[in-house]
Amino acid sequence: MMTGAQYIESLRKMKTQVYMFGEKVDNWVDHPIVRPSINCVAMTYDLASREEYKDIMTAKSSISGKQVNRFTHIHQGTDDLINKVKMQRLLGQKTGSCFQRCVGMDAINAEFSTTYDIDQKYGTEYHKRLVDFVTMMQEQDLTVDGAMTDPKGDRGKAPSQQNDPDMFVHVVERRADGIVVKGSKAHQTGALNSHWHLVMPTIAMKEADKDYAVSFACPSDADGVYMIYGRQSCDTRKLEGCSIDVGNKRFGGQELLVVFDNVFIPNEYVFMDGEYDFSGKLVERFAGYHRQSYGGCKVGVGDTLIGAAALAAEYNGVDKVSHIKDKLIEMTHLNETLYACGIACSSQGSQTASGNYEIDMLLANVCKQNVTRFPYEIARIAEDIAGGLMVTLPSEKDFSSEEVVGANGETVGEICKKYFAGRADVPVEDRMKVLRFIENMCLGTAAVGYKTESMHGAGSPQAQRIMIARQGNIDGKKEYVKDILAIRE
Repeated sequence: MMTGAQYIESLRKMKTQVYMFGEKVDNWVDHPIVRPSINCVAMTYDLASREEYKDIMTAKSSISGKQVNRFTHIHQGTDDLINKVKMQRLLGQKTGSCFQRCVGMDAINAEFSTTYDIDQKYGTEYHKRLVDFVTMMQEQDLTVDGAMTDPKGDRGKAPSQQNDPDMFVHVVERRADGIVVKGSKAHQTGALNSHWHLVMPTIAMKEADKDYAVSFACPSDADGVYMIYGRQSCDTRKLEGCSIDVGNKRFGGQELLVVFDNVFIPNEYVFMDGEYDFSGKLVERFAGYHRQSYGGCKVGVGDTLIGAAALAAEYNGVDKVSHIKDKLIEMTHLNETLYACGIACSSQGSQTASGNYEIDMLLANVCKQNVTRFPYEIARIAEDIAGGLMVTLPSEKDFSSEEVVGANGETVGEICKKYFAGRADVPVEDRMKVLRFIENMCLGTAAVGYKTESMHGAGSPQAQRIMIARQGNIDGKKEYVKDILAIRE
């Protein structure tokens, strides 16, 4: 397994094409906007090498028998599913941000059972190809971007009905040795920081959409692949040289548009090509795994926001006030409820025909439905406790300014430190750091990975409600009542 430093060096060897603010970025590894997100992924490598986290961060491969990073592992039991959630919470606590490898882990597990099922029906060899790809992932400890979301164009039309056929990734040419694909994937978490992309269809499809029912893997720097970096609120603060104003200067998330411009995919990396009747199954399985993930990662990030709110109260001198204590209790209650759902859907998992383990789909969707709500309330309470200063605080440069403005020769910096002090035993700089951290979590770049991603990641709220309706067994519940009341029809 790689260390964090080795992972960062592996990115330098790649020729990935990325554009930001209308320009090509050559040294993106050291770019101040990109680097915090790389540091997050590096943490997934560093923690795996530490003995105290070995059981959570690593697992014994069912393929090679070797110890591998859990992010490359095929789940072999409910213990694996539970440890996955524990790992995600741990990384959220260590970074306060999105660590980006979850999507690839969820993708390979969804692909594992789906390729097996396709082979059973059609006699294809997709499953062996997928196992070979996972073996490579494990042996090289690769970060893989699970790519599902297409731009979609007109949501009222199927892929094959779009005015522009590229609104969904599709096959434009089939050769004896592979396929050529065109289109793009949007909102791609950690795409630039990934070695490979594992592309999946984004919706259930019909026969007319056969060319869009495609799944494959390709390197991030393959010919014809390029990326456009997504904007995040307050992202250019990272270019100002004021680390406190950034909020979380060490870690951050990342989202991109990944474009496939007539990219050739060799047969060995093709895992679905035209089997449209399995596209919906793959989407549901991936979504289930990824909705489980939010019961871990968002909880760990929530832990840091609760901690920041508690520090803000302490630095303001109100940590002993009863209503502040009650608000922290409410934040904790909401956060632990999310965690309970993540653990519950994991513990109730079951084995698939292919041999790997799948979460309880109903509980996974309930988990994610809660995630679309609770982080917003946790953030609201954090803002309440922090106070308005978190969004009206002057710049870090003002606090260090030597510009003389006071009648007695005080500088701008001295004035700021005087009037923005809280408790006498707490340095003003520490109070600034905590308030900026909360601002970043609730309104800045981290809000993308905490609040907005909680809403739309792994599907919007309505997507979970559709699955809950399908799996909620309302008819079965009516039968319970009929049986109790001896109602016979």
